[in-house]
Amino acid sequence: MKNLAFLISATALICGVVAMASGSKDEGQMPALDGAVAWVNSAPLSNKALRGKVVLVNFWTYSCINSLRELPYMKAWAAKYKDAGLVVIGVHAPEFGFEADPTNVKNAVSDLKVAYPIPIDSNHSIWRAFRNEYWPANYFVDAKGRIRYHHFGEGEYEKSERVIQALLKENGAAGLDQSLVRITADGAEAPPSQEVRSPETYVGYARAENFASLGRMAGDSPRIYSPPMQLGLNQWGLSGSWNIGAEHATLESTPGKIVFRFHSRDLHMVLSPVKSGTPVRFKVRLNGAAPGDDHGSDSGADGAGEVRQPRMYQLIRQNGQIKDATFEIEFLDPGVEAFSFTFG
Repeated sequence: MKNLAFLISATALICGVVAMASGSKDEGQMPALDGAVAWVNSAPLSNKALRGKVVLVNFWTYSCINSLRELPYMKAWAAKYKDAGLVVIGVHAPEFGFEADPTNVKNAVSDLKVAYPIPIDSNHSIWRAFRNEYWPANYFVDAKGRIRYHHFGEGEYEKSERVIQALLKENGAAGLDQSLVRITADGAEAPPSQEVRSPETYVGYARAENFASLGRMAGDSPRIYSPPMQLGLNQWGLSGSWNIGAEHATLESTPGKIVFRFHSRDLHMVLSPVKSGTPVRFKVRLNGAAPGDDHGSDSGADGAGEVRQPRMYQLIRQNGQIKDATFEIEFLDPGVEAFSFTFG
């Protein structure tokens, strides 16, 4: 896991980042892909082995909504252009501590059905070699190993695919299909709505903002929190006995709740059980009632669900007109870790 100072400086630039691109014809030699603790779907790949291939290096992390919404394009490009000489490499660089665990990454890669090579960059060695600062970040490399284009953040998929096609043709690919991939995605991988007015919000004290429970956060010690009397838009709070650490808050005993006043179609939370394999049951409410048709892919119409693995959970997907709404999640078992909220 990266040190806290680096984590803060890097993640300040990620979720909700405005898409940025560079049209430079040559941005320098692609750094070596050294330092991964393991590789998934491939033996380790060197720059020498990749020479003669067009390479797309995608920095991602499996609990980041921005990375997940890019995945359908990465998978589609890897499949469509493989025979034409494209190699997609998904460098998994963790944001949270549990994402540095190779077993968690391998399980996520399997669950997400990612088939292209994944170096597990738990120590951020490749990240630093690229001087990268973003999730997601894409570097487009020509057959000579030179970075020719980069794009930070979601979006501009058409332009990115045209860059892939141009680099492949430059490398001699013939009979290339000039059409663009058509993506149909649901769940967390679906495109965001146009109604997102809530920012990514962290629960750990190192980056927490808009905390509205009565009293201050007590860092690294158990404390009983009272629910906020009233929530303004994008404010949140805790209820019950919680131990708030730098990265996450842990529920010490039940009952325990988290509330958030938000404006978006989707609401997600990054959650983890303290003990691997021990599920934590929860109940979600939207404006004080079961979500019904507005439940997410990880919650039922009655709001019920379980935290079984450390990952991002989609808890709300609203239908119809989007308005300010109050979200509540009640945990029926202790031992859950809450990291962040994201929206779509």
